Amino acid sequence: MPELVATAWTSAGDTSPMRTPATSPVPISERITAVADAGYSGLGLIADDLAAIRASIGFIGLRDLIADHCLTHIEIELLERWWIPRGEAGHSYGVRDLLFEAADALAPAFIKIGSELGQPTQCPGALAEPLHELAVQAVAHGTRIALETMPFSIVSTVPMGAELVASCGHPAVGLLVDAWHVFRAATSLDELRAALTPGMVFGVELDDAAAAAVGSLFEDTVDHRLLCGEGTFDLDGLVAVLRDLEFDGPWGVEILSETFRALPVRDALDLAAKSTLAVLTRDIQASG
Repeated sequence: MPELVATAWTSAGDTSPMRTPATSPVPISERITAVADAGYSGLGLIADDLAAIRASIGFIGLRDLIADHCLTHIEIELLERWWIPRGEAGHSYGVRDLLFEAADALAPAFIKIGSELGQPTQCPGALAEPLHELAVQAVAHGTRIALETMPFSIVSTVPMGAELVASCGHPAVGLLVDAWHVFRAATSLDELRAALTPGMVFGVELDDAAAAAVGSLFEDTVDHRLLCGEGTFDLDGLVAVLRDLEFDGPWGVEILSETFRALPVRDALDLAAKSTLAVLTRDIQASG
């Protein structure tokens, strides 16, 4: 049976990336119990949650709570503007330091990073050196870096992200491939296959959406995602491409929507797991 990860927003309850802070209102012990009971093998947590947890049970307490529930995969996020030197305007070292401190205790599979909102950069190669430096630091904290491309950000497509990862040339840097960001960026499966190499994909997030975006792309991604199989994305094709490229999980499930976060967390997690497993097991049956 494919292993699933409840990525940060899937188990967060009534909050969203539009809120500041975006801390989950669900107590962390309740959240972890619900993730485990729904059959996931791991979970993700955002920086705002980690800051709140550090101030309460601490990272060692969190590590023990996760272990007590037999969860084996942890992801933490999200670092942006990682190329700006410490002390300069717009730098994100507060988040970097927090994530590395959490990594020391939690040993996450990776730290997820983005870039920043804006038009696609014309000089992605300029980001290769600071990305390499970030990877060196991540290894010193026992983890890796997974870059997530987003169509409303300066690193906007998976092919652009793959080019940057290849230019960086560090084995601790890979990609986080989110179905929403693949299809909303109009990246074809052929383009995806051509851009990626085996081992480059560190993590995958599965979700679905309507044929057309509702509102801006950012509004659509945080408020209108659908459960897997309820929308128009070619998830079967995406999963097949990723499996051909030797990725076989654990598979992240990332559902963000106004209706989803209004559900009780246990119900939301159960729906997300069942709908995603339907896609993943269908692909296995088809390939078998």
